[in-house]
Amino acid sequence: MLGSTYGSLTTHSSPARVVACGATPPHTVHGTAAPPEGGPHADGTPAGATGPDLDVSGRPLYAPVPDLDRFFRPGAVAVVGASDSEGRPNTGITRQLIAWAERVGARLYPVNPGRDHVFGLPCLTSVSDLPEQADLAVLLVADPVPVIGELADAKIKFAVAFASGFAEAGAAGAAAQDRLAEAVARTGIRLLGPNTNLNAFASFREDLDGPAIALITQSGHQGRPVFSLQELGIRLSHWAPTGNEADLETADFLSYFASRPEVGAVAAYIEGFKDGRSFLLAADRAARNKVPVVAVKVGRTEAGARTAASHTGKLTGADAVVDAAMRQFGVIRVDGLDELQDTAALLARARTPTADGVAVYSISGGTGAHFADLATAAGLTLPALPRAKQDELHQWIPDCLNVANPVDSGGHPVGDWRGRKIIDALLADPAIGVLICPITGPFPPMSDKLAQDLVDAAEQTDKLVCVIWGSPVGTEDAYRHTLLGSRRVATFRTFANCVTAVRAHLAHHRFTAGYRSPFDDAPRTPSPSARKAQDLIRPGQQLSEHAAKQLLRAYGIRVPREQLVTSAAAAVRAASLVGYPVVMKASAPQLAHKTELGLVKTGLTSASQVRDAYRELADIARYEGIELDGVLVCQMVERGVEMVVGVTADRLFGPTVTVGLGGVLVEVLRDTAVGVPPFGEDRARAMLRELRGHALLDGVRGGPPADVDALVEVVLRVQRMALDLSGELSELDINPLLVLPRGQGAVALDALAVCH
Repeated sequence: MLGSTYGSLTTHSSPARVVACGATPPHTVHGTAAPPEGGPHADGTPAGATGPDLDVSGRPLYAPVPDLDRFFRPGAVAVVGASDSEGRPNTGITRQLIAWAERVGARLYPVNPGRDHVFGLPCLTSVSDLPEQADLAVLLVADPVPVIGELADAKIKFAVAFASGFAEAGAAGAAAQDRLAEAVARTGIRLLGPNTNLNAFASFREDLDGPAIALITQSGHQGRPVFSLQELGIRLSHWAPTGNEADLETADFLSYFASRPEVGAVAAYIEGFKDGRSFLLAADRAARNKVPVVAVKVGRTEAGARTAASHTGKLTGADAVVDAAMRQFGVIRVDGLDELQDTAALLARARTPTADGVAVYSISGGTGAHFADLATAAGLTLPALPRAKQDELHQWIPDCLNVANPVDSGGHPVGDWRGRKIIDALLADPAIGVLICPITGPFPPMSDKLAQDLVDAAEQTDKLVCVIWGSPVGTEDAYRHTLLGSRRVATFRTFANCVTAVRAHLAHHRFTAGYRSPFDDAPRTPSPSARKAQDLIRPGQQLSEHAAKQLLRAYGIRVPREQLVTSAAAAVRAASLVGYPVVMKASAPQLAHKTELGLVKTGLTSASQVRDAYRELADIARYEGIELDGVLVCQMVERGVEMVVGVTADRLFGPTVTVGLGGVLVEVLRDTAVGVPPFGEDRARAMLRELRGHALLDGVRGGPPADVDALVEVVLRVQRMALDLSGELSELDINPLLVLPRGQGAVALDALAVCH
């Protein structure tokens, strides 16, 4: 094991904070039994987290779970601006809300000073006239700000604002949204919207059972494919159309859904994050509770990012950081809405896998080989079946056909009693956790019998059975009734979606089985190194290489032997102390690209060379108008793998750590991986495995393997620096970090640091 991931940790308590009405106070648990010793509470809050808990930079470490029960199931609801005048938008909304209130057993009160009755219901002049305290107010008004105070006086907990023209509409709209958010914050009301819709009040099928999908969308229309899964027999429990997120955001609903016993998976369509940290905390809660989260996050391209911003008015975030953050906390990112619905449906209903092995079974060798290629390329494991199992299968399958995996039945055996025998034999293999049967087209009665055998077998096993029904028609009885009628078989329409969903299913269970929240170990107090670093920080300035290396030294990161000198004679003395050969570099604040200016001299082996190099460096600096703080005479370190390790302040997630191939390769190949603090050693090693050039660290062309342990230690120390100095260090770039052969460590040959 390496040294401590974060350094010295000390937990401290913080004063309680005032909390919005209707929400559980941040980081506290009410009404839950005491957790097992050392274990989490039932809702995922770690044992011992009895009050607000902040990290070293003052950010929260645990996600609050807002009490949204009365939002989705209110006892009474007020509709402000209710109407029954035909042709008005408010009329259609009012009609739908009345129907919804009847379904959920809520008492609905229309509020409109210009009406006596709305759809036969007595209409109130204002919310102050409500005969009882309402849980929810739906605001059908163009400007909800003036109404918020009235709702607070009536002690209403939740409100929904449908109005548009806020942050999605430019600077003036953003200012209006800020005023709305401030009004809500003052009163403690929890607000959904603005720029939302009626999806939260949609009609959910009550005749479906089993684990459900909870849906979160920032664009209501983009959630309809997932909502339509109900027509295929897949249960949905909630839909949160978050809109512009002036108050309630994706993270609030994710935390809530991850704590609901009926929710088997959360599906999300995200255009932008209101706050990156709150999303990570919510994803952490879902991971603690082993609830899978599947998300489409737009903004991979510049065009997509621009469109998302204009739609919701939120920051989309640098996509590499977003991608890393999701991966780090187990959020399964997919690209298409079809992938979203298929992956969420599988994860919601499938049991914990008994093994990672996948068996592919088909009636055609070509089909099996095609699917096996796709599955293997995606990282799924297709283990060769043991000889004994192959001999068993050949009792029912001709000897000339391949049964090693994929298994080719040749077709005819599936039409009689042999078909079920083959399926049962495959499911009995302990190395197989998933059986996938691609049926590329209906071929009755053979395909009908195969579908029924798969459904019957799935009812008798705890293993996952997947079927790909390739017919474009989709009206066949074998598909519509046999396969979709099964709660145990996962049915897909495309090879790609099946591969994506199965890979996500296996990866999710591997991830959560060993999951330990990085927030549990995140530092609460500054490290001793931080106190040393404070003296080196220069607000608003870029540090010289010499000062940046002193910063690294403060955090125990090795740098070459070096001296800063201001004369040729001193350079010669320094070289003798450092030891030949040496490197000489100009050192000055704001000097980022020394090599391009000729301000680096390498391989100097004599006093005369050092003396001449000093004079040349001083002349170049004078010509370029650079005021040097001196010249560095450095130990020359060779024979290692050049890497880069850096820190960047992300506008959504705060400080992030990057590692990648260094030297000139960082700009040519852009082969980097990102970590979002806090993270531990496992994530640091995973970042290295994500690099395309990872093999360089293993040793190539007879070269020795690099000291990966030392590299990981540097990444973790840089992370600690990023957390300690998050308000003072905006950028750090160690390039190159020379990773020496195994057991010899890593040396930061150059460094750049920029202070806030």
